Amino acid sequence: MSSTVLMPVGMALDGCLKDWLMEDIGRGDRTTQGLSLQSHHVIEGRWTAKSMGIVAGLPIANRVFQLLDANTCLIPLLSEGEACSPGQTIAELNGSLAALLMGERVALNLAMRLSGIATATREYVEQIADLPTQFVDTRKTTPGLRVLEKYASQVGGAVNHRMGLDDAVMIKDNHIAVAGGIGDAIAQIRQQIPYPLTIEVETETLEQVQEALEHQADIIMLDNMSIELMTEAVQIIRHSCDRVKIEASGNVTLETIRAIAKTGVDYISSSAPITRSPWLDLSMKLG
Repeated sequence: MSSTVLMPVGMALDGCLKDWLMEDIGRGDRTTQGLSLQSHHVIEGRWTAKSMGIVAGLPIANRVFQLLDANTCLIPLLSEGEACSPGQTIAELNGSLAALLMGERVALNLAMRLSGIATATREYVEQIADLPTQFVDTRKTTPGLRVLEKYASQVGGAVNHRMGLDDAVMIKDNHIAVAGGIGDAIAQIRQQIPYPLTIEVETETLEQVQEALEHQADIIMLDNMSIELMTEAVQIIRHSCDRVKIEASGNVTLETIRAIAKTGVDYISSSAPITRSPWLDLSMKLG
């Protein structure tokens, strides 16, 4: 699990941004093209926050504009991860009218979506900020947007869990059922995976926790356990092997996350900041 915030860059991101611009612009911006005499004028503008939240995605929005016109730019006035308040100017714009108008919707949509994720994530992180437990995201992301959504999650203060299935082994209930048990699943998979991939096992009972320990899982997930059962599971794991990391998952809310962290788990994972967060409302004004 990584704790370093890495800005998505490169040809892969540019390819996505170009596709999204094409989706919106299509055969041309009929409105802006109708202002042909003014469309190449250099103009200034600003982005304003209409609600309170955590800013994320401004450099990505800037790239949207630059793909349309290399001389057009969005200049952030806040760093990624800083809080904004209603009415606050968070970025300034400078460039051709055509590029700013054609890129407006894609750039704003991305920044609003990513800022919404960062805002929701920060709320969860702040609930356990004084405890050693780390908050982590999941693979429940929008297809095609995983890198950006997980970037926003990091900006909000979370730690990224697996970026994809190739990052680590996570043995879940369906794998266990197919293999015939946790022990058999671990044994079969361990023979096939390259070093140094870790093996995590999802458990729902104390019996499964004990089986995962006996077969030397690296990480044990306590899935949808009550606080009482989770507390007992953590004690069993700690007394058995201090190298095993413990993750809690399932039914994690702003109301329950602190109690879960107090059981002594190393990580708490939740998809909620990505799957349930509202967009942060931003607007663009020119002139």
